[in-house]
Amino acid sequence: MKPDNYPQRPAHLWEHFYQFTRIPRPSKQEAAVRQYLVDLAQQAGHPVRLDDAGNLVIYVPASPGREDRPTVIIQNHLDMVTVKTDDVEHDFTRDPLQLKVDDGWLGADRTTLGADNGLGCAASIALMTDPDVTHPPLELLFTVDEETGLGGALNLDASMLSGSLMLNLDTEDWNELYIGCAGGAGWQFARSFAEDPLRGDAECFRLNLRGLAGGHSGVQIHEQLGNAIKLLGECLRGLPGLRLGSIEVGVAHNVIPREGVVEFAVPAEVAGRLAEHLENARQRWLGYLPAADHGVELALQSVQLDSALDAVDSLRLLDLIAAFPHGAQAYSLEQPADLVDLSINLAILRLQRGELYVESSYRFFNEQQSLPLQHAVLALARAYDLEVTEDVGYPGWEPDFSSPLLEQGSAVHQHLFGARPAVKAIHAGLECGILKSKLPGVDTLSFGPTIRGAHSPSERLRIDTVEPFWRFLTELLADI
Repeated sequence: MKPDNYPQRPAHLWEHFYQFTRIPRPSKQEAAVRQYLVDLAQQAGHPVRLDDAGNLVIYVPASPGREDRPTVIIQNHLDMVTVKTDDVEHDFTRDPLQLKVDDGWLGADRTTLGADNGLGCAASIALMTDPDVTHPPLELLFTVDEETGLGGALNLDASMLSGSLMLNLDTEDWNELYIGCAGGAGWQFARSFAEDPLRGDAECFRLNLRGLAGGHSGVQIHEQLGNAIKLLGECLRGLPGLRLGSIEVGVAHNVIPREGVVEFAVPAEVAGRLAEHLENARQRWLGYLPAADHGVELALQSVQLDSALDAVDSLRLLDLIAAFPHGAQAYSLEQPADLVDLSINLAILRLQRGELYVESSYRFFNEQQSLPLQHAVLALARAYDLEVTEDVGYPGWEPDFSSPLLEQGSAVHQHLFGARPAVKAIHAGLECGILKSKLPGVDTLSFGPTIRGAHSPSERLRIDTVEPFWRFLTELLADI
């Protein structure tokens, strides 16, 4: 149910967003929320089209007197990242989100909120349902499977669209207009290790790392947030005779891993000083991790293990973790210092019964700049005998500072709020780059209200940025 202090205005937008929080919508499972939108469109008498990938377009006719204006595509994605803390029971395929309002922010109880990109979807539908909005012809485009690889945009049937202008509502800092986004790609790695029985003098443990902030591997990669894979690998180094049994860290290619579990065995003489070794590692981390990660915890408990990797292969796997690149690799020479040009996220690592699986993704503005990083990662894979599967890449959106739509948007912002907006590019995989490659010549602008902690259980939406975002969106459409 709605919190007592759930926001009320703009009414149509907030009501649609609330309905989005009631309908589960993990990536690749968007059918229910898509049907909600189709039902709304059909009730209003508006045509809809679906393509084979599951993307939806709703065609909204112009307001009276605006029929001769250019058609505008309003673009958002339906799916959300599904991450929670380990102390809450929540099934993202079935359960509605439990909302909370705290000090001017809307969040969810220990889960992602889905404001990325549900708030933009709600605004898009509000343009259709709010009779007070004046607009040109609209094509409301809702893509699927954005969060796990931009699959909807990559497989979009572009013949469904005719607009010459496009507004993407999937950025996370109000008072900023975005005119560029990163491209990206990634890999999946695998190999098999032999497991051997454990001797009777080995002591076995399960180590849980939790309390890191986690976050978006694009827009937050410059914050130097702790990576649970890297930290677990580091704290296990230096333990004589260590044998790894299993590892489970990470949830998605675009999420900085925030917690993980490893099971291992050590000789009895090492077990006695294990707690001290782990606490020393945690104290080291507190000396350099950002404040958001200072809740990091290491919890140790005894378990039973029958077999594990031998000590040589265990060290080899820890060496791979240590050598694998992660984080910002290059910064923009032209934009502010927090704009990353090139980055990589070591996202997932699993070891089960000797089978290793690793997933990593990288982002770039200039793909040529990423080539040395690609070569380094593939060289590492060869050195560690990893089988490599390359993920399908996607193009970036090169910034266009001469865009007429940018100038128009800046003028509207100046008129409404008395100041020009900041003009930026974003180190994240907005679908705009892919869509522009399918819709040549479409002038594009991206903006949104303020969201923090996207892709993590601390995701939250700043409530007082939503109404000015809505005013800007509707005024810009009235001005086109």
